[in-house]
Amino acid sequence: MNKNDENQTVEEQELSAEKNETKDTELIQEQMQLIRKQEEEIENLREEVENVKEAQLRKAAEMENMRKRLERERIQTFENARRAAVESFLPVNDDLLRTLKAMEEADAEPTYLDGIRMVAKKFDDVLQKYGVERIDEEGVPFDVDLHDAMLRQKPEDESIESGTVLQILENGYRIGDKTIRHAKVIVSE
Repeated sequence: MNKNDENQTVEEQELSAEKNETKDTELIQEQMQLIRKQEEEIENLREEVENVKEAQLRKAAEMENMRKRLERERIQTFENARRAAVESFLPVNDDLLRTLKAMEEADAEPTYLDGIRMVAKKFDDVLQKYGVERIDEEGVPFDVDLHDAMLRQKPEDESIESGTVLQILENGYRIGDKTIRHAKVIVSE
């Protein structure tokens, strides 16, 4: 081999090495671009997963709120139905108490009187079972949440302050802190 051939072979080798280097560089650049695309795709997928998580958490919170609201509404509906049922029986109880009072004043036969007392006691027991309290106190301050003033009059006793319940004309009733029927009262001036 002569020098020219050697030079040519070295040049060919160098050219071949440069081509390989160029191919390697191109291959590395392609791989880098592919990695960048995959990283972008991974980041997009992470964001999408976060969005889905947030949406799921919001949906879970909405479901919990709906469950709580339905529970409150169910309890409120039950309370309203109970109050309405009790309220419809109150006039019967009032009539029963008036009958008992009239029979006591008329000196009715004791067996009839005992029977009426027994029925009135059962009625009171049922009212207590459902948490119904009678509003029937006299001598207490007038309270608009509990009483309806039917009449104002001067008290017989001068020591009684103005705005005091003198007489109950019709009992009132409440369940817990809710008045289902105000007591009709006479109030001092």
